[in-house]
Amino acid sequence: MTVSLQVLYPVAKGTTFDFGYYMETHFPLVDKHMGKHIASISASKGIAGGPDVPPGFHAVATMKFSDMDALQAALGAAAPVLADIPNFTNTEPQMLIGEVLG
Repeated sequence: MTVSLQVLYPVAKGTTFDFGYYMETHFPLVDKHMGKHIASISASKGIAGGPDVPPGFHAVATMKFSDMDALQAALGAAAPVLADIPNFTNTEPQMLIGEVLG
């Protein structure tokens, strides 16, 4: 069963997000420490929450894994990745682990 890990970075008053650092430094760090376990990865920059609605999230990263064992292995290697988060945002990330349906 393919599983996903989504990391959501919510917008709240006073939160910031450095997209340059995120893509140029943080994503390579994810690849270095977790990449061998990840089947695919993408990131989306929030631009709207609907027509005429501001985005609720600065960004959402989606990683897909072949199975739960691969996800667990990636999470086991994630300490340097998690430690890097304050270097590009001051928001508290949310995580969602899911079963990929399509």
